[in-house]
Amino acid sequence: MFLGVLAMLLWGSRFLLPHAYTYYETAADNGVKLHALAASPEHIELRAADRPLEDYRVYGINGGFFYNDAVLSIAVNDDRPVQVAAGDYGSGWFNAKYARGTLVWDAAAGRFSVQVVSAAAELSVTDRGRYFAQGGVSMKLRDDAGWRAAAVDAEHLPYPDEERLRSGLVYDDAGRLWLIVTSTRCTAEAFRTAVKETIAPSSAVDGIFLDGDGSSQLNAAEIKLHGDSRDLRQIIAIQ
Repeated sequence: MFLGVLAMLLWGSRFLLPHAYTYYETAADNGVKLHALAASPEHIELRAADRPLEDYRVYGINGGFFYNDAVLSIAVNDDRPVQVAAGDYGSGWFNAKYARGTLVWDAAAGRFSVQVVSAAAELSVTDRGRYFAQGGVSMKLRDDAGWRAAAVDAEHLPYPDEERLRSGLVYDDAGRLWLIVTSTRCTAEAFRTAVKETIAPSSAVDGIFLDGDGSSQLNAAEIKLHGDSRDLRQIIAIQ
């Protein structure tokens, strides 16, 4: 019995991490199934990656858009991009090509926002040494009439009308950040509808679409979603 308990403890120390999140699995009326990790912003760190999320001993989800080795969405911790140096192409300092919705946690002010910018230098924050910013595409949860013009027409969300795996971030008025990945292929509109219905429906404020399809990956103690197990260039980790 002692050896059995010891083996279980060793297994747990190797494969399980502290749970700084709450896991939710939901299914919306439109059939879209969502998996979400709700966490406090102080437990969030944006990181560079070069492998599938499943290869990392971390809980979290995929980040923004990328191409080859270049991070094409803003991914900045305390004014430092996740790769190379501030101002370098592919570092995580820019939303490439277009000004896009960027979710910002301003730790000094204690508030979230979504800001449409092209570069981290344009972000409005109280203290540039105390924030993180994750780029994506605006979800505009409280603007049903205008979200598509913003996300599709202005910010050029890829493949909005194709049924693909989806991922995103949402913040609520209680100060929680929701890291969301689908296990159902769906359009961007169906994903947004499912998020509005099932993710903090009475308190969600706003959010962003992240990269999708095979990049939609999630690691949790409760479940792993692998997408197509492609190498990622940036992840959102829960510490």
